[in-house]
Amino acid sequence: MTEELKGQLAVVTGAARGIGAAIGKQLASMGATVILAARDKARLDQVRQEIEAAGGTAHIAQLDLLDESSIASLAKTIQTRHGSRCDILVNNAAIGLIGKPLIEMSPADWDTLMNTNLRGPYLMVRALAPLMIAAKSGHIVNISSLAGRNPLPNGAAYSASKWGLNGLTYSIAEELRPHNIRVSVIAPGSVNTSFSHSDKNADKKIQPSDVARIVAMLVTQAPQSFVSEVLLRPTQKP
Repeated sequence: MTEELKGQLAVVTGAARGIGAAIGKQLASMGATVILAARDKARLDQVRQEIEAAGGTAHIAQLDLLDESSIASLAKTIQTRHGSRCDILVNNAAIGLIGKPLIEMSPADWDTLMNTNLRGPYLMVRALAPLMIAAKSGHIVNISSLAGRNPLPNGAAYSASKWGLNGLTYSIAEELRPHNIRVSVIAPGSVNTSFSHSDKNADKKIQPSDVARIVAMLVTQAPQSFVSEVLLRPTQKP
């Protein structure tokens, strides 16, 4: 345990497993109080217990990014129970629906993917950035993908959502800079999580902890600068 983030509150979406769980554990190990947000309460409880066993502090919040009222409820909880404070927001939750050509994707699946991967982060920023503006400080980190910079056949909708998330990130970074809020995006390649749908060598893939360490670096930068984008690639192609 360290204390770089002592006294700070961090919210991490998609925190029940994989990258989100690793980010939650990393920030808690640095002294932050972490709100682990996702739909799977049982898995959230497990991650919370692991954080507390290591000496950290975490709370869980069942969150459905498809439900605007669920996000509003989280914001209200932060205002009433955590002193209207949100120092760090990590928008990590996403779905893939990768494997079929775009013309075989139903409009319902398209809407679910876009609402999760792009509308969800927008709603989270809309709900929590005002708390950062009031405090005149904060960090927002959006977890994108190299698929947001490169073509992804049979994953066009996913790729489009991440291109959109990149554009959202760069634009709100400019909007929020006057309020001393830094907004960054991390774009990893193949990460060794259950989200991945490939036969690539798991040992050569980026690990969730690799992404978590980048988040830690971003939220502990010196105040006069910020890293707007990190492209994270495996050393050896898996």
